[in-house]
Amino acid sequence: MSTAQVRIQATGKRKTSVARIILESGDGTITCNGRPIEDFFGRKVLVTAAKSPLVAAGVEGQFSVRARLDGGGISGQAGALRHAVARALVEMDENLRPELKREGFLTRDAREKERKKAGLKGARKRPQFSKR
Repeated sequence: MSTAQVRIQATGKRKTSVARIILESGDGTITCNGRPIEDFFGRKVLVTAAKSPLVAAGVEGQFSVRARLDGGGISGQAGALRHAVARALVEMDENLRPELKREGFLTRDAREKERKKAGLKGARKRPQFSKR
């Protein structure tokens, strides 16, 4: 895998969040909506989750990522960013696929909030039963 001017676009999703990224040869900086990743997410665990495909592939610090994140909350956006980065790495080098798949980075986490139903307190919770 050569780092001779690579430029790959990819999309990742989780819950209602969408991450569109551009993976380029660079110094390892990651920007989300024009801000550094640490400032954007604020929580170390989310930054670590978003960077995990780069660490698993062993290319941390070799590529710069520019991300445009939409929808959902910060946790969903971090998951969407992780998915997009993993897809971009596989597009760049197909040999990384088995490792990233084993780690679960290529699976789109499709769990979404279930809608509230009529007559119920939430998606499934029933009102309290009254005998009289």
